[in-house]
Amino acid sequence: MFGAKPERAVEMADQGATRAAVLAATGCTIGVRDVSFDVMLGETFVVMGLSGSGKSTLVRCVARLGDVTKGQVTLDGDDLTAMDEAALREVRRKKLSMVFQHFGLFPHRSVIDNAAYGLEVQGIKKAQRHAEAQRVLELVGLAGYEHHYPQQLSGGMQQRVGLARALAVDPEVLFFDEPFSALDPLIRRDMQDELIRLQGELQRTIVFITHDFAEAIKLGDRIAIMKDGVFDQIGTAAELITNPATDYVREFTHDIPKTKVLTAADVMVNGTGGSRRVHADDLVETLIPMLLDDPEPIDVIDASGVSIGAVDRATVSALLTELP
Repeated sequence: MFGAKPERAVEMADQGATRAAVLAATGCTIGVRDVSFDVMLGETFVVMGLSGSGKSTLVRCVARLGDVTKGQVTLDGDDLTAMDEAALREVRRKKLSMVFQHFGLFPHRSVIDNAAYGLEVQGIKKAQRHAEAQRVLELVGLAGYEHHYPQQLSGGMQQRVGLARALAVDPEVLFFDEPFSALDPLIRRDMQDELIRLQGELQRTIVFITHDFAEAIKLGDRIAIMKDGVFDQIGTAAELITNPATDYVREFTHDIPKTKVLTAADVMVNGTGGSRRVHADDLVETLIPMLLDDPEPIDVIDASGVSIGAVDRATVSALLTELP
């Protein structure tokens, strides 16, 4: 809650008052309300919403960069909202890292010193922190730029420095608050691909904030759609597209090219196919030419080669008819 009377505002919200009613009665704005969710180890959890939906407030609460009016934030069973400043400072230094939309680099520090800043705060000696910073700079594709300064780099390269700085402390959880939204489209796509590559190697737990549904689909293992401070729906991209819980979610998914998102596993039916086989994670768009060439069902197999279902022409045809 934002405002001078948060207790009264919380009471009204708990009784079901709308955001507008709470604002009119108390002067308080509801940033986030009734939001509960878990993020699994190694998962990329995306919170997607338009401006004013509460997504940045949410990530600041979860990262404990802002106060929580009511509720808990737990990490490995420890309640971050109950910690004193000293304990919370240690958690922030060693377990959490954040990458912002605005890079926040120190202009007077070299790239390697920017990347090593978190380690410097921890009291790590210069040689050791530079060695670790060098490693992560190479990881994000900035080898050779260690002694440049931020103003000598492009926007995409500056964001890579921010990413390196976040990774250098070897955090358990990474928070991204619309980190790529200020970048040009091509650079933004490259940074998305880079994050996917890094996540494949490092398997960090990530909470990623975006207003772009296409970006959410590309990056997220699961996606939460947020509106007016609450979650409308949480699910995989396929679940949101095939089973939108509200009209608001349906609007976001309406223009998404479904055949580029849904996989064989999403559209398969019980039974087995013929001699042709596809993997469960093959996109529907790759199945269409196969079904046009031959109407016989196609066998769907899992990673170990075991048949788990079949894809037939009727099911895919119905999908193309019902979903834009």
